[in-house]
Amino acid sequence: MRRSAISALTTLVLLGAGTLVSTPAVAAPLACGGISTGSFSGSAGGSEYLCAKEGDLLDVRIGDVHATQPSLGYDEVYYKLGRYTLGKDTINKKFDDWCEANGQIQAATATPASTLKDPSSFTCQIPVGQETAESIAPMKTVVVGPRGDLYLTDGHHTLTSFIETADGGPDLHVRLRVLGNLSGLSEGAFWTEMEKNKWVWSRDVDGNQVPVQSLPKSVGLANFADDKYRSLMYFSRDIGFAAGTIPFQEFYWGAWVRDAAPVDLTNWNRDDLSSYLATVKSVTKAQTALAGDAVVDSGFTATDLGVLPAWNDGKAESKGEFAKLSKPYTDDKPGKIAYALAYKATL
Repeated sequence: MRRSAISALTTLVLLGAGTLVSTPAVAAPLACGGISTGSFSGSAGGSEYLCAKEGDLLDVRIGDVHATQPSLGYDEVYYKLGRYTLGKDTINKKFDDWCEANGQIQAATATPASTLKDPSSFTCQIPVGQETAESIAPMKTVVVGPRGDLYLTDGHHTLTSFIETADGGPDLHVRLRVLGNLSGLSEGAFWTEMEKNKWVWSRDVDGNQVPVQSLPKSVGLANFADDKYRSLMYFSRDIGFAAGTIPFQEFYWGAWVRDAAPVDLTNWNRDDLSSYLATVKSVTKAQTALAGDAVVDSGFTATDLGVLPAWNDGKAESKGEFAKLSKPYTDDKPGKIAYALAYKATL
């Protein structure tokens, strides 16, 4: 979910000191004794999450969440890790990312001694308990499944970056927002509902279906295949399309690039900034040339998937998001691809 939009699936209501309630989940959870505070902590697979309702915020050990996709765009994770380790920001971007994921907008203060493992060592823009609709919107989302297991529907790249960074790891905690509670369903019925709601991406990097039972049990680079098309679409945000509230949005666009082949990617060199930028440009030009009602993938149209009315949002190549993306690592504010390539060069 992105800062600019709130999911149409959930209407959040703020009560008192930040407790959240919402419309009923798709399937009723197991008996909970009528108790639901809107704030939960514990470990996945325990009874702590069985009572969680749509819109509740869960304090989660990130190593406990289950994936709902078999691949990642590695270059997006490399960008994040490059920003965390080679960044030129006054406050390390990892603290911004954690605060945003935790429903607290962005980091306010941090010192060289600050660490993700100790949230008391840095501060976020708003404190816990003062969340707003705007601060909650970009939080990563989970569905509560059988046994209280948590299934991540948005945030695989962010949580993987938290696992891979030096002061992160699987024991790191962050809050996640509940998209739905399907814990009352059998295993088979659960996955049927997940597929129905498009809360799972069960295609491999070549577009072949994979059994949901084989999806990763946790996040972390080693658990996922590398989907180059997903990486490409991450860097295409706000140039060819705007990120929205549809889970796996970039995967649908990536499938279009792979299957419809709107551009020739034969000469795309993922380790060269100029080649990467040229590929982003050609793909996003093809995106914005689509009619809004053109079906991209799985019944979603270009409009559904946030296609922009004009390339680079109508700005010249030397302006806007494409200009930002084009900045080399030597610039005071490097572009995302430059950070990704700089990090890859350290591996």
